Amino acid sequence: MDRSTLQRQLEDGLAALGLRLPVGAIQKLLDYLDLLILWNAAYNLTAVREPRQMVVRHLLDSLSILPFVQGSTLADLGSGAGLPGVPLAIARSEIAVTLVDSNGKKARFLREVVRTSPLPNARVLQQRAQELDGTFDCITARAFTSLGQMLEWGGQALAPHGVWLALKGHIDTAELTRIPSGFRVAAVHELAVPGLDAERHAVEIRRTG
Repeated sequence: MDRSTLQRQLEDGLAALGLRLPVGAIQKLLDYLDLLILWNAAYNLTAVREPRQMVVRHLLDSLSILPFVQGSTLADLGSGAGLPGVPLAIARSEIAVTLVDSNGKKARFLREVVRTSPLPNARVLQQRAQELDGTFDCITARAFTSLGQMLEWGGQALAPHGVWLALKGHIDTAELTRIPSGFRVAAVHELAVPGLDAERHAVEIRRTG
């Protein structure tokens, strides 16, 4: 796929989301996509392989939560191929982003992204969410398990006034009620991702009290 075509698609999508990124961010996002396509051929990092779909399902989907990101530190749990953490780190260079994944090949890919981009505001930790030390103003996670389970594993890392943003498709209202003690669902944001004909939501979780 011609890079200029992907750039136009990305720029149109960002405009539809009402987002303006720093100078050079769009080229960094496309460089990241190039690297993901290259590594994906050998390491199977993502099931999405068509470049235009990658722009939609990886870049624009990740950046759609940008208006809800807060604070100066962010941890992306179960980051996998770096989603949504890498696009957020590119878009918000003032935020210190920690990409967390226990899978060795995914961690190696993330280190290569951080090195070659370069992303001086990002670091990679190869470990489980349960092992994460310290606290973060913002935690992001694509819904790799139930909300309750995610909080059981990584809730200790959420700062007292921090926000957890869980990216989900269809919302199970019953799941929203099964939140561990000490946490509450503050909001459910419906996301309109340009080019994606599917339900997308960001569940905003905060500490109680």
